Amino acid sequence: MTILLWGLMRDLPLAAVHRQLRRLDAPVRFLDQRLVLDMALDIGDRDSVHVRGEEFDLDAVHAAYLRPHESARLPAVLATPPGSPERRHAVHVDQALNAWSDRTPAYVLNRPRAATSNGSKPYQLRAVAAVGFRVPHTLVTTDPLRAAEFLREHEDVIVKSVSGVRSRVRRVGRSDADRLADVANCPTQFQRRVSGVDVRVHVVGAELFATEISSAADDYRYARQLGCAEPTLTEIDLPDDVAARCRALSARLQLPVAGIDLRRTPDGEWFCFEVNPSPGFTYYESSTGQPIAAAVAGLLAAAALCRRRDPLHREEVPA
Repeated sequence: MTILLWGLMRDLPLAAVHRQLRRLDAPVRFLDQRLVLDMALDIGDRDSVHVRGEEFDLDAVHAAYLRPHESARLPAVLATPPGSPERRHAVHVDQALNAWSDRTPAYVLNRPRAATSNGSKPYQLRAVAAVGFRVPHTLVTTDPLRAAEFLREHEDVIVKSVSGVRSRVRRVGRSDADRLADVANCPTQFQRRVSGVDVRVHVVGAELFATEISSAADDYRYARQLGCAEPTLTEIDLPDDVAARCRALSARLQLPVAGIDLRRTPDGEWFCFEVNPSPGFTYYESSTGQPIAAAVAGLLAAAALCRRRDPLHREEVPA
C-alpha cells in the first residue's frame, strides 16, 4: 500500500500535502520530476518505474496526488539540444505516467482525463449552469464585428483565456475598439463583467473551504502588478444551497479536488466563472489557516487504507 505524489518538490501544494502525509505516518513515495532523465518506465502486465537503479512498483499504489509540470520545460531537459533523445525521453515519461494515471485502479487526485475539462471554458460553463450557478453573458468569437457588438451591448466587459492556459483577466473598453481586429487570429472569450465579491471554494472530497477575497484589482491574483493593495482573504461559510452546488459541480466534472471561482453580487446572486482542476490552494491556506493540505492528505490516506477504487476507473472485461 503506497501513496504516490508526482511533481516537483518546490511545488507548494504538493510539498504541503507531502508534509501532512508524513505527519500521518502514511506510506508515501514522492516521484520527483527533476529526475525525469533518470527515469525508466515499464508499463504493461506489471507497471513499474526505475529511478537511478531503484525500482518502484506502480501496482502497489492505492492512492495518488498529481501536480506534474511539463517535463520538457525543466532546466535539465531544456539544456539539451532540440529534438535530442533526452527531450523525447522526457515527453515519453510524461505520456506514460499520464496514461497510467488514467487507467490505474488506484484513487487518483485528479485523473488527467477529468482535468481536461479545464481546456475549454465554454464547456466548463455548461457544467456550471447545469448545477444551478449563474454564468455571465459570454461570447467566444473570431469575428471582430461580433466582438464590437458585444462590447456595445454590455459596455462593461472583460476578456480572458478560452482555454486552460493561465491568463490575466482584463477589462475591455471603447478605447480598445481598434484592437478588436486581433480576435480574427484566434478564438477570444468576452464576458459581461459581474460586480461583486470574489469567493474561492476548494472542494476536497466532501469537504469545502470557502475564502472571500477583497481586492480593488480586476484580477486579484495580479493585484500588486496592477498597482493595487494586496488582497484580503477571509474564511467564510457558504449558504447551504451554494455549498450543494459546489459539491454537485465537483462531482459532475469528476474532480474530487477542485478550486471553484465564484462571485457574490450585491443582490446576493452567486455567479461561477470557472473550475481549476489542480488548484494552488496554499495561497489561500497561508492567509486563512484553512487545513486544505491536511484534508487532501486525509483523503489520500483514507483511500489508500480502505483500498478504495476510483469511480472513474473502468475495468476492461475480456470478450
